[in-house]
Amino acid sequence: MKKLLRVDPASHATHIALLIARVATAVLMQPHGLPKFGMLAADPVEFADPFGLGATPSLLLSIFAEVVCSFFILIGLGTRLAVIPLIINMLVALIYVHGTDPFYKMELPLHFLMIYIVLLFTGSGKYSVDYLLQRREAKPGYRY
Repeated sequence: MKKLLRVDPASHATHIALLIARVATAVLMQPHGLPKFGMLAADPVEFADPFGLGATPSLLLSIFAEVVCSFFILIGLGTRLAVIPLIINMLVALIYVHGTDPFYKMELPLHFLMIYIVLLFTGSGKYSVDYLLQRREAKPGYRY
């Protein structure tokens, strides 16, 4: 019972949980990002423009967040930096795109947003490229 209730932020289970969260979230975001490449072919591009940049730049920023940043999260490279565009993207989806919709339409971007916020605070964990790079740069004799 004692082990069940123990809180150990550096435990093996925590690193496995971060790996699962990263990989699952990155893979689940791809079906939202990849089809947007097809939207670039439309003339004119029809996409939300929440920042007044124009539909095409807004679409490109969304593709960058959902495809490129998700790939970085998948492999765990620059995770804390990669989640920032995704957090902004999910906030735009929640407020600008689904702001007047019923709650059930807001659930998916809200779930993604919560996972991205967790990854922002925790980082990628031990099973990531970030960890390998950090370990390589560590001084001899230093253990993480």
